[in-house]
Amino acid sequence: SSKIRNTEIQSADDVAVLEDCRDFSLAKTISRIEEKLEKGDLPDCLDDDIIPSVGNEIGAEAQIRFLKAKLRVMQEELDSVVCECRKKDDENQNLKSRLKDTEEENTRLQRTINMQQSQTEKYKMLSQEANKKSEGLQQEVKALEKVLQ
Repeated sequence: SSKIRNTEIQSADDVAVLEDCRDFSLAKTISRIEEKLEKGDLPDCLDDDIIPSVGNEIGAEAQIRFLKAKLRVMQEELDSVVCECRKKDDENQNLKSRLKDTEEENTRLQRTINMQQSQTEKYKMLSQEANKKSEGLQQEVKALEKVLQ
């Protein structure tokens, strides 16, 4: 923002800019007003005079040039904020897309887990049945060994 302000000052040589307004920043002004509101330092009826007290001593044409310069600065700050908002919107869209992909992957993995758990249960039951058969056959082998002896 200081680079922008410097180029604005350089490109605004033909415009009357009051010394105490060279460092004007809409964001700073708003934050100062908000701080005053929080502290309760602002009167009920604010004076909407945009031009500082020195501005009352300059002519109408100079005031118009000053206000045009100030408007240009505010427009550039607004453009910057709009650009930032667009970037944030794009980032939000990307994050939403990634979230959707992640949720789909999660659903797919959950299905795979459920399928593998059911297969595991099936193989456990088959293993138990095989163990029972094996025990039965071992008992038959023992019984036949006794008979043969």
